[in-house]
Amino acid sequence: MTTTPTDPTDTGTAPSDARGFKQRLDRFFEITKRGSTVGTEVRGGLVTFVAMAYIVILNPIILSGSQDVTGGSLGFPQVAAVTALTAGVMTILFGLVARLPFAFAAGLGINSFLAVSVVGQVTWAEAMGLVVINGLIIVLLAATGLRAMIFGAVPLQLKVAITVGIGLFIAFIGFVDAGFVRSTGVGSPPVGLGINGSIASVPTVVFIISLLITGVLVARKVKGALLIGIVVSTVIAIIAEAIFKVGPSNGGENPGGWNLSVPGLPTQIASIPDLSLLGQFSFGGFERIGVLAGLMLVFTLVFTNFFDAMGTMTGLSKEAGVADAKGDFPRLKSALVVEGIGAVAGGVASGSSNTVFVESGAGIGEGARTGLANIVTGVLFLLAMFFTPLTQIVPSEVAGSVLVIVGTMMMAQIKDIDWTDFSASLPVFLTIVVMPLTYSIANGIGTGFIAWVVIRSLSGKAKQISPLLWIVAAGFLIYFARGPIEHLLGVG
Repeated sequence: MTTTPTDPTDTGTAPSDARGFKQRLDRFFEITKRGSTVGTEVRGGLVTFVAMAYIVILNPIILSGSQDVTGGSLGFPQVAAVTALTAGVMTILFGLVARLPFAFAAGLGINSFLAVSVVGQVTWAEAMGLVVINGLIIVLLAATGLRAMIFGAVPLQLKVAITVGIGLFIAFIGFVDAGFVRSTGVGSPPVGLGINGSIASVPTVVFIISLLITGVLVARKVKGALLIGIVVSTVIAIIAEAIFKVGPSNGGENPGGWNLSVPGLPTQIASIPDLSLLGQFSFGGFERIGVLAGLMLVFTLVFTNFFDAMGTMTGLSKEAGVADAKGDFPRLKSALVVEGIGAVAGGVASGSSNTVFVESGAGIGEGARTGLANIVTGVLFLLAMFFTPLTQIVPSEVAGSVLVIVGTMMMAQIKDIDWTDFSASLPVFLTIVVMPLTYSIANGIGTGFIAWVVIRSLSGKAKQISPLLWIVAAGFLIYFARGPIEHLLGVG
């Protein structure tokens, strides 16, 4: 007969409890089952946060820079606080429910749409009310299973194309954020290399150095390659700024400056977050602009939110190796419900709809495979509420190099596409190229869906097309033609 030791330092109840907790953690997140480790998940979660941290600064820049129909505006520090809060809460929630390494934050497509197109017609509170309605519709579609059915109706070829397209899109974002690719300001060519064909600016050179350092580390299969590349390159950026004193770009006034934040040690480290925007939303927009105009705005929000998230999840799940033969991933329905809740939460907090971020691919590239990585990322976002200045240490030029690396990794999926059947390869090609060229995942998906339905049906393969895909393609036709439709209805 054995007895339980009374001294935990002997054979230890404390170590046993620790082992038990680690085993429960492993079972819950399926860490070992997915070929990962706790250390890898922590590292992946940290890399994802670093790749996404810019949103705490960029989202306030976008939202606070526009006045609404009454001349009202959102405060920069308030938006920064709720951006970090919502990203943290939603990322953790998704990690616990879906148990996948897909981090959340305010979606760039929707926040720009709100700032440019919506608040010229309604107040900021009413705009956020429309975002809440958009989220509730998405939650309803997910809870009833309709969203999962649409997800399942997408052919595998298109799902692979979405992954590849997102890879190109991520890489393009990285090039643009780094200033390696810029708008020329003229019609032809619309974009060019660096500043008038020159990449000899300090930030762009730092991007190239960061890309090469990180690329070599990945090629040599160094553990923590992306994280090491980020740290080393950030140190180089800080030294370069200290020597050359380049300064910020200031929206293009200083084209050779740093794009979003100037690397350097912050003078202020911590601050108390101002969460006064929480709950500042209203459903009065329909009364102000009319039901039809309000419905068209909600329709646009739903379509953008719905298919941006669907495309991103498809790409990330395949990259993480958790997608099945049909391209679906575990706990799909729960994941889609939580994504809808992200839109609701973003509207309630006045920080814009929160959705899955393609930059999660950075953590996946580092090895993250489970929701534990999300817990790490989410906690860091919550801490970022108090340490907003620290989120500016890593310049977007360094983060951009990581996105190019991740885009390269995702492009590898192109080998699974059958290019011999042109009725499939043309829609697939359009899906891939339209995403980066229009800076929109939803546009790429919509173009691919419409082309798939039209070309496949007219090629004698109509019976192979799911009825749901026909309906979604018709919806995208309305989405793409919403400008003339609004004008026809007198709501534009």
